[in-house]
Amino acid sequence: MTQVKQYLGAYGVEIQQQVTELLETERTGNWLLKKYPTAHQLGNAGRLYDYAQAIKSEYMRSSAPISKVIYDDKIHVIHNALGLHTFVSRVQGNKLKAKHEIRVASMFRNVPEAFLRMILVHELAHLKEKAHNKAFYKLCCHMEPDYHQLEFELRVYLCHKERFGDLWK
Repeated sequence: MTQVKQYLGAYGVEIQQQVTELLETERTGNWLLKKYPTAHQLGNAGRLYDYAQAIKSEYMRSSAPISKVIYDDKIHVIHNALGLHTFVSRVQGNKLKAKHEIRVASMFRNVPEAFLRMILVHELAHLKEKAHNKAFYKLCCHMEPDYHQLEFELRVYLCHKERFGDLWK
């Protein structure tokens, strides 16, 4: 139940109970594998950057450019971070240069593409909306209509992973 509270604490008690039952009967793995049989093939930073750029180009052409999209071993999901959007300002001569970077927790190198896309959509939305407000989630749903369902299923996977280990390798 600890994993469920940790990852699904914002969901209702009934949902938490259903997920707990799935975990206790060891059915989460089969349920997730049936929906998502394979992991993505975006294991290196170059491919991850290109994938993020493609999403950004389709939905957010006029937003600030992203300079880097990488997997980061230092991001720990336990602290509620699946990825991070960082804004780095540097002085170059007499100009202030701003760079936007997206870092995805390394544990997501081997998950289904839909989960990775949901994380990238979330971080890309921070280019326009800094806070997790109504406009932010509206933008996320514009870029990924199944955003909320994917976030829920990713959280179920995190509960599963903590208890039973990885599903996709």
